Amino acid sequence: MADTKETRDLLLRSANLEIDRIVAELRILRMDSLENRKRHDRPPRLPSRKILIGVTEGLCAALFPNRMGSSELVDEGIDHFVGHTLNMTLRELMVQIQHELHYDSGLEVLNNEGREQSIAITHAFAQRLPKIRSLLESDIIAAYEGDPAARNVDEVLVCYPGIIAIIHYRLAHELHNLGVPLIARMISEIAHSITGIEIHPGAQISGSFFIDHGTGVVIGETAVIGQNVRLYQAVTLGAKRFPVDENGALVKGNLRHPIVEADVVIYAGATILGRITIGRGSTIGGNVWLTHSVPPGSNISQTEM
Repeated sequence: MADTKETRDLLLRSANLEIDRIVAELRILRMDSLENRKRHDRPPRLPSRKILIGVTEGLCAALFPNRMGSSELVDEGIDHFVGHTLNMTLRELMVQIQHELHYDSGLEVLNNEGREQSIAITHAFAQRLPKIRSLLESDIIAAYEGDPAARNVDEVLVCYPGIIAIIHYRLAHELHNLGVPLIARMISEIAHSITGIEIHPGAQISGSFFIDHGTGVVIGETAVIGQNVRLYQAVTLGAKRFPVDENGALVKGNLRHPIVEADVVIYAGATILGRITIGRGSTIGGNVWLTHSVPPGSNISQTEM
C-alpha cells in the first residue's frame, strides 16, 4: 500500500488514538496552568530560542568576522560585512527584546513606552560590543597562555568549549544588566546545551577568565570572579543553602554564591558553596568541598580539609 496522506489518516483512525479527547484535556490543563492564571486569552509570545541562536551567531560573526563570520572575506570587505551583520542581527534582537518587555508588561499590546525601551536597550547593548570584544580577547589569550596543548589563539577561539561558553556569557551578562534577564538566560542556556558549562548571566566575571575542558562547570547568579582566574571541569561555584520567607517560598536575589579573587586556580571537581571568599592567588585542589573563606595565597587540598 502506498504511503499516502489518506493511508496515514486511515491508520491513525484505526489506531483509535482519541486525539480530540486528548486535545480537549490538554486545553483544560493549559488554561488552568500557572502561566495562564493571570494572563489574557492570548498571552504575549516569549522570545524565540531559535531566533536567539541566530542572533548569537550573528554577534559572534560581527565580533570575530575572520574566524566566526565568512571564510571568504577580504580585508576591504570586512567592515561592510560587520556593519551589515550587526544591522540585521540587532534588528532581530530588538524584536526579541520587545517580546520580553511585552510578556513582562501584562498588557494586551506593547505600548509606545515599551517599544521605545526596546530601542534604548538595543542601542545601549550595541555600544557595549567593543568592550565585550576586548574582554573576550583577554579570555582567549588567557586560554592560549594557560594551556600547553593550545597551538594558536585561533584554535582556542573555534575549538574550546570554555571560550564558547564565555562568549555567550559576556553577551548575556550585558543584556541581563540592561533589563532583559529572560533573553540573557536563554542565551546562557544555549551555551549550556552546547558545552555542558552553565554560567548564570548575573554572575560578575572579570577579564582573562579561562575554563579548561569545562564540562560540568556551574557558576551561580551572584558569583563574583576576579581577574585571571582559571577553572577546570566539574567545578561548582554554588549556594550552600536556600532560605525561605515566612510563606515558605524561596528568597530570591540574595548573595549566596562565592567570591573568587584574582589569580585563583580551582582544579577539577572542586565544589565551593556559599557567600565565602577565596583569597587572591589561592589554589583549590581537585574534588575539594569548601564552605568557608580562605585567605590570599592559600593552597587547599583534600588532605587539608
